[in-house]
Amino acid sequence: AAVEETFVNRNPTSTLKLGTARGVVLLVPALRGLPVAEYGANHIKKSVVGVGHADKTQVQMMVRVLLPGIAIANADAGDALAVAICHAHHRQTGAAVARQAAARSTARAAGR
Repeated sequence: AAVEETFVNRNPTSTLKLGTARGVVLLVPALRGLPVAEYGANHIKKSVVGVGHADKTQVQMMVRVLLPGIAIANADAGDALAVAICHAHHRQTGAAVARQAAARSTARAAGR
């Protein structure tokens, strides 16, 4: 599971509502034993678009390029898909690094 890190909000009512929703979003995977990754907005944009300060239009366009044929209901749905794409990229990269490290360790143990 993955979520976007929250940003500081000046409106206390909005902050409280966001915190409540965020608590539920983090609780549900935790109850199932699933780790939750958090990514900053600029990190997500850089992962999807290639530029950390991309605007929403650019992010939406790249989501459509990366997921052809997908129907994006609204901007929030597009943002959620961008978080998922970012998370998938990081999981793949992490798995590749782990495989390489294991291969090096095995090679050293074999005396190569």
